[in-house]
Amino acid sequence: MLGIWSDYILPCLCAFLACVGFTLVFNIHGVGKLICGVGGALGWLIYLLGGSSILAAFWASAAIGLFSEIMARLRRCPVTGYLLVALLPLVPGGGIYYAMRYCVAGDTQQFLDTLLHTFGMASALAVGAMMTASLFRAAYPHLHRSRPAR
Repeated sequence: MLGIWSDYILPCLCAFLACVGFTLVFNIHGVGKLICGVGGALGWLIYLLGGSSILAAFWASAAIGLFSEIMARLRRCPVTGYLLVALLPLVPGGGIYYAMRYCVAGDTQQFLDTLLHTFGMASALAVGAMMTASLFRAAYPHLHRSRPAR
């Protein structure tokens, strides 16, 4: 039980709290704060379950994108706030820092390895979110129209 707590629950709780705190910057109020937190925790959980790899970042970003699109439609709010705040825990800021650290230290091989991994993470986040948004927006009118009339 301690392994599940320290490996999954606590990191997801931290991602939730970080996202809720960051809603202040985006001026998100009320239930929107909790929605952003849940989106961040969901993304972080998928990232951890996927093995903390570039592919895991892609799947986490796709899940956050889908979650944000659905929540924005339900609340009739812009998707951007939910999406950007929930993606924050996945942004590879540490990778950028360490890449520059290796560059300044003159360790070219570590610099290039870290830099390419960081660019891969950032690309996976962008592609996952854009692909999900595009597919959802293409499918939503068909889903919305197929509802029976009341």
